[in-house]
Amino acid sequence: MALLLRFSRSSRNLQPLHHHLLLALSQSTSPPLTNSPPPKPTSDHYHHDCYSNSNTRTHELYISKLYNSKSSYFKLIRLSHSCGISSSSHSLRDAEKEKHDNGELNNQRSASWIDLYLPTKVRPYAHLARLDKPIGTWLLAWPCMWSITLAATPGHLPDLKMMTLFGCGAFLLRGAGCTINDLLDRDIDTKVERTKLRPIASGALTPFQGVAFLGIQLLLGLGILLQLNNYSRVLGASSLLLVFSYPLMKRITFWPQAFLGLTFNWGALLGWTAIRGSLDPAVVLPLYLSGVFWTLVYDTIYAHQEIKSHRKLGSNSSWSSDYYYYMIMYLYKGGLTSDQAGSTYYVFLAAASGQLAWQIWTVDISSGADCSRKFVSNKWFGALVFGGILMGRLSS
Repeated sequence: MALLLRFSRSSRNLQPLHHHLLLALSQSTSPPLTNSPPPKPTSDHYHHDCYSNSNTRTHELYISKLYNSKSSYFKLIRLSHSCGISSSSHSLRDAEKEKHDNGELNNQRSASWIDLYLPTKVRPYAHLARLDKPIGTWLLAWPCMWSITLAATPGHLPDLKMMTLFGCGAFLLRGAGCTINDLLDRDIDTKVERTKLRPIASGALTPFQGVAFLGIQLLLGLGILLQLNNYSRVLGASSLLLVFSYPLMKRITFWPQAFLGLTFNWGALLGWTAIRGSLDPAVVLPLYLSGVFWTLVYDTIYAHQEIKSHRKLGSNSSWSSDYYYYMIMYLYKGGLTSDQAGSTYYVFLAAASGQLAWQIWTVDISSGADCSRKFVSNKWFGALVFGGILMGRLSS
């Protein structure tokens, strides 16, 4: 006899579902009425139907063939869980929330605007370039904007055309860097919960497709680089050595963050040469080094998303105060050597210092969600430094 298990989501008329489940379990494990062998499961073994009206939304689950075996017991349990029924005092939704809080569902990528609006064939490439995570582009673009603004004529706005070119270049180079990283780390990414769903690691894209996509990104980046002067073209092309070698540094050194800092802040050198045509080490090097130490701070916070620890970063680590000190010192020195003597620059620098101090001394490295929030907030640190350089330049 077919068993009808019907449940409603109406909050007022909903009857306890555990009684229905227990009834079904008792019937599935009771002795058979006949000695005939149980029928084999067919494609219509389980049939699920749902309909709705103006008052309630109802789901009906028909289990047309349940026979006396242990497997039917466990199939019913799995079936009830898939429909949102819990055989314990907690609902399935509560259990999933607990798993999420414990970091057990991190391998399930949440839907983003890429999955909602882009064509299916384009989505893996968009995920490969991290289009739904623009923080990487911000972190790559801010040192460029700092340098371009610092190279501007005192009392004038920075070159908006050059800032636009560098913004597009940061977008393309960041995507290319992610593609290179995923190509080289595809075997490692499959073993890490946070990265196992990346397009190449998951098999959504083949390595050949990834290489072809990388070629397109680099060609577009070359088109932007050719808009600059010859000095900047050579300097910009040399940054590709850092971009291609960074993923390998994670295998041969314990300081990949330092190498990432050298790579991500290359724009602090390139932005100045694009305006002035040459390097001024007294001005540019302090800006570049401050960016390197900034990267050491935010990338270490980023890396702690996967470390299970109950220590607070600010109270038990010495690196936080060291990197913080050197970064602020170089920004201060860069302001002095570039004639940013106005008080406006140092007001913004104080605000940026406070924002970074808040990150370091409040981040909970045992919480991946908190590490992610602190990491993403670095775009505001970059904006504060940019605002200070801009206002200092206009008032000088």
